[in-house]
Amino acid sequence: MTTLTYEEYLDEVTTVLTELYDLDDDAAIKLVVAAQDAEFFVPHDAHEEMRTAEQAKKDAVTLFERKQNRQQTQEKQQQRVRQQKK
Repeated sequence: MTTLTYEEYLDEVTTVLTELYDLDDDAAIKLVVAAQDAEFFVPHDAHEEMRTAEQAKKDAVTLFERKQNRQQTQEKQQQRVRQQKK
């Protein structure tokens, strides 16, 4: 199994996001940068064996699902606020 450099790995995660979820490049990049800021990729930087195309796909799915879950939570919170105002 071929390992990627850290930069190649992040590029691969971004590419997978655009392919699997039909995100445009800017949205995929924003998601990867936010994950970097949250230190999601720190283990990948430290452990070369984690930087594979297979792992990139798994991580892309994880990042997208987390994003979806955050959005759903925010929507539910906004609904509760609107309900309380009635």
